[in-house]
Amino acid sequence: MVCCHYAPVEGGESAFSVDRNAVTFGRGALEELGPWARALGLSRVALLTDRRVAALEPFGRGLSSLRGAGVDVALYDQVEIEPTDRSFQAAAKFAVDAKVDGFVSIGGGSVIDTTKAANLYATHPAELLAYVNAPVGDGRPVPGPLRPHIACPTTSGTGSECTGIAIFDLLAMKAKTGIAHRHLIPTRALIDPETTETLPGPVVAASGFDVLSHALESFTARPFTARSGTQALSRPLSQGANPWSDLGCREALRLCGRYLVRAVEDASDREAREGMMWAATLAGIAFGNAGVHVPHGMSYAVAGLVSSFTPDGYPQEAPLVPHGMSVIVNAPAVFRRFATTSPERHLEAAGLLGADVRDADPGDAISGRIAELMEATGMPNGISGVGYGRSDLAALAEGTIVQRRLLDNAPLPVDRELLAELFASSLTCW
Repeated sequence: MVCCHYAPVEGGESAFSVDRNAVTFGRGALEELGPWARALGLSRVALLTDRRVAALEPFGRGLSSLRGAGVDVALYDQVEIEPTDRSFQAAAKFAVDAKVDGFVSIGGGSVIDTTKAANLYATHPAELLAYVNAPVGDGRPVPGPLRPHIACPTTSGTGSECTGIAIFDLLAMKAKTGIAHRHLIPTRALIDPETTETLPGPVVAASGFDVLSHALESFTARPFTARSGTQALSRPLSQGANPWSDLGCREALRLCGRYLVRAVEDASDREAREGMMWAATLAGIAFGNAGVHVPHGMSYAVAGLVSSFTPDGYPQEAPLVPHGMSVIVNAPAVFRRFATTSPERHLEAAGLLGADVRDADPGDAISGRIAELMEATGMPNGISGVGYGRSDLAALAEGTIVQRRLLDNAPLPVDRELLAELFASSLTCW
């Protein structure tokens, strides 16, 4: 027995998997892009980014490194801030037409996720919904390895460079969904904290709360031992909390408690911004092996149904709730409600985030500390802060109930009634 939290459950799992992550972390890591591409045998790569990142100095450093190593580059700079089924398909078509032997992504989670999808559909062509998570799509397993993909994140949040998950908006549903498979994990991640030094505070806040929720959801997810026993090769990425994921979760939560507010308030605080980049890496590795649960499931509906909100620090072109923001506006209500499933874990997490937990109620401690951090960094006060009211609760619950990959990883059974209750409690956070 590795830990009392993972006591055996009759008919449940007795083993967990650790999926590999090849990571290079540190200032100047982008300069290694060309040599790593050559080491992987690449001669012509599809380099995916978005137009804003393409105009920034870090992108130029990565491109220069590739060209300096003699790697031919087919550039695609049309990645959307919030990817859709349409934009995934456009990127895949580009990759097929470009005839490349590998992929490089330089950008945030949207860029990295789009590159995963382009690689998948260029390598194993299929209808878009073939690989998309059930019940929205067919949930077909990826049939084999993909081409090499070097992921270079420029935000400290999504952890996509360490996961086998690609998220997008399915336009017909007005909701987010995704693809999850081990073969989507990038071949190598080059994580350079210098890329975050020019990010606006609101962007650092939204991405930082994505880190916090990745770690907290993985730490409080259904234990892997509670999942029905499976064959080794069919064990899901979202296998539940486990001893490996716990290591990254604890340190990521500690780093968030120490550095999140500082990183938002002061772009010149290099220690804080580097600390949040490392937290994002650790949380990405953790949730890539454990999976997140209800706050992320609820976030897909919050982001997908938005009609009028656009935050400061983001392009004012269309309604938008950034991913980390759409997650965290639900989080206090969820963790207050779920704290009884593992009071000691929720209390420990609150302490790691900087709360005084002496004689504290676990639900109040964790939800209160998250709300304090939200208020200190200018996050909206719950879903009402991004434009939703009581009349929207049923639609939000309906948009969430299809996210079974996430909901089934929760420590409690989740149905429409519970989701409606959680959304009602999420109207305000303080």
